[in-house]
Amino acid sequence: MNVAPMSLRRRLVLQLLGIAAVLAILLYLTVRTVANSAAEATQDGVLGAATLAIAERLQGGETGVSLDLPYEAFSILGSISDDRIFYRVDANGETLTGYADLPMPFDPEAAVEPAFYSATFRGAAVRIAATSRTVLVNRQPLLVSVAVAQTRQGQEAIAQRTANLAAAIGLGVFAFAAMLSMLTAGSVLGPINRLAEAVGRRGPHDLRAVDHPSPQELRPLVSSLNGFIARLRGALSRTETFIAEAAHHIRTPLATVRTRAEIALRTSETDAARETLRAVIRAVEESSRSATQLLDHATVVYRSDRLADGPVDLAKLLHGLTRFYGPTAELRDLTLTLSGADGPVMVQGDQLLVESALRNLIDNAIKYSPPEGEIELGLEPRGDRVAIMVKDRGRGLGGRKSSDLTRRFARGDNVGDVVGSGLGLTIVEEVADIHGGAFELTERKGGGTCAELLLPLR
Repeated sequence: MNVAPMSLRRRLVLQLLGIAAVLAILLYLTVRTVANSAAEATQDGVLGAATLAIAERLQGGETGVSLDLPYEAFSILGSISDDRIFYRVDANGETLTGYADLPMPFDPEAAVEPAFYSATFRGAAVRIAATSRTVLVNRQPLLVSVAVAQTRQGQEAIAQRTANLAAAIGLGVFAFAAMLSMLTAGSVLGPINRLAEAVGRRGPHDLRAVDHPSPQELRPLVSSLNGFIARLRGALSRTETFIAEAAHHIRTPLATVRTRAEIALRTSETDAARETLRAVIRAVEESSRSATQLLDHATVVYRSDRLADGPVDLAKLLHGLTRFYGPTAELRDLTLTLSGADGPVMVQGDQLLVESALRNLIDNAIKYSPPEGEIELGLEPRGDRVAIMVKDRGRGLGGRKSSDLTRRFARGDNVGDVVGSGLGLTIVEEVADIHGGAFELTERKGGGTCAELLLPLR
């Protein structure tokens, strides 16, 4: 089973959030470590001062060691927190005063600065500062050790408060980083989205090279895309050229065959021969019409992304087409009328394509209209567009939808006996799309069809 790949935006956001989470955790651990170290250093400083204060009160004599405990040192310890305080003064392994079970240094020796260590005393974690002094007792040196201990609840409370603050700061940093991650992802992916929008706004036949400004990282993608477009444009050009050449080379011999068949029809003496020649003429006519419409369609597709964009006078164009198709209509006893074309009606577009669309509409109207009918051509402004109308009293849509009949090679069920290729309405629809217009095909009341090609006014 194929799993859809994760979007670049989500991947980038998740990676940035992961980095932010790691940094927030590192911030918390760093602050907690620093807070513990700072609280311990503060406690060590006070303990060391108290220990030195006691050691400085030691005095020797003829009979022993005397000590006047400095209670202000204990009061300083007590003012910092509500922790319990213990002390011990020891001489030659004998406790002179204090708590006899308070752990002492393993190797006591005379030292100017106190030593610090942690231990467990009476079920509580304590921090101990110890120092030693040499005093003269009965003119003999005596090593006296002094130790002061304090429980660590206050230190841990300070460290915990600092850690909680660090955690709150870390969460704030993470939330802020999440917002920045979203903004960063949008900023980083913005050029990609703008490039995609620039390509997406193009029409289906726009095969120009992409020249949208892009950052350096996207240039290989743009270069590859332009290479693909160039190859596609070349393939389409070769295809359209082949169709155009094929249609051109087919029409010439077909015209020759039709001329010869018509001459043979006039000189034939049997009904069977004449019927065969009529079938040949019909087949040649159908092939010639198909070749012509294939050429028209190839021209529409080829020029769709190379529009000769310019002013087109629809009134003048319709007058010309009315004169051109007048003889054909008279041969079928049809009347061509033109209305709404008294003055110039200007649109912006490719005149060759617009003329091709109108020729197909008029040709269809003539082809499917019964004799002695009327075909109405007209122009009608509609807001910012103009409608080119071709109305006939022919066979109608045969119950089919307009969208069904504009598909390539699609024909109605009621026109099987009439020569046609099914490309005429497709050409009209494509010309309308290329020019930003619309094509509508509806049934007329009383029978017939109304074809409307809507183009934007200039």
